Amino acid sequence: MDLLSGLKNFFRVDTTTIDNNIFRLHYKVTSAILIAFSMLVTGRQYLGDPIDCIPQKGEIPENMLDTFCWVHTTYSLPDAWHKQVGVDVAYPGVDKYKEGDERVFHAYYQWVCFVLFLQALLFYVPRFFWKAMEGKRIKNLIMGLNCPIVAEETKAANKKLLVDYLVANLNNNNLYFAHYILAEIMNFVNVVGQMFLMDVFLGGEFSKYGTEVLKFTEYDGSIRFDPMVKVFPRVTKCTFHNFGSSGDVQKINTLCILPINIINEKIYIFLWFWFVILAVLSGLVLVYRSVIIFWPESRFFILRSRNRIAEPHCIEAVVRKSKLGDFLVLDLLAKNLDSLHFRDIVREFSTRVGEKHLDYVTC
Repeated sequence: MDLLSGLKNFFRVDTTTIDNNIFRLHYKVTSAILIAFSMLVTGRQYLGDPIDCIPQKGEIPENMLDTFCWVHTTYSLPDAWHKQVGVDVAYPGVDKYKEGDERVFHAYYQWVCFVLFLQALLFYVPRFFWKAMEGKRIKNLIMGLNCPIVAEETKAANKKLLVDYLVANLNNNNLYFAHYILAEIMNFVNVVGQMFLMDVFLGGEFSKYGTEVLKFTEYDGSIRFDPMVKVFPRVTKCTFHNFGSSGDVQKINTLCILPINIINEKIYIFLWFWFVILAVLSGLVLVYRSVIIFWPESRFFILRSRNRIAEPHCIEAVVRKSKLGDFLVLDLLAKNLDSLHFRDIVREFSTRVGEKHLDYVTC
């Protein structure tokens, strides 16, 4: 808890909402998860040594061998992954090495903490971009109208200022909408791109990692092969070259236990499912935005759902005279303003923009 206590700042509730729940899953939840995992992997004082190699008695100091194998990587033998443990091999991937045998080297565990931290930063980039483009516009427009109880004079003055702003900037907010759409596209591209990044990082194993783990749970316990052992082996081999007493080079093969991979395998199986879910949700958000763009009538239903006490014909009047950028500003205001204040804003706004142009009763 001491190690992860600093992450509580990620979950502070913002006083002003300028995005949606799926957007917050990216920069709040996912960034916090990745940083927590990065800290967990580096917390050796809590998890013990990341690698322990078995030295040959009297030849190599244990600490030296551990450091060497951690820095110069360990390896497994693919031909030994599916052999019977206890009969053919001592552990999956661990067998006698002969010159010319295929080897898979494991160097990723040196970089896991750095890659996880980099991923956390990348998940925050769309948020940083949107905040810079948004420029605290919604926060400045609220002017205390997010509180249900406001002095009557102050309330009237602030409502008038807000409506004046909306009328003066009518149909001039499309760039604002474009920046927001771009940030949501960045979210989708980022999560999908990071799935490919992790696939490359893990030697092409991440893309099928989750499905292989699901298949593993269905196999019979006596014959099944744990795919996590292949991606994150807990026992590997390491070759250390040393000089003997005669000056000849001695090759020492040793077994290394990787306790850190017990954590790594759980981290990446969680990330596989989480990234798939997040990618699907982010894709649905883009579909939702496409509906808003190409089906203008949907904007009425969205604003209506945001505030049920606002008169439907007032909302319709506003939607008919507004473009995409104006709709986004109103949508964000609906999320932040008190419902009664928003109703009054919509009523006054619809009257001022629609009274000379609409063919039905104005509000």
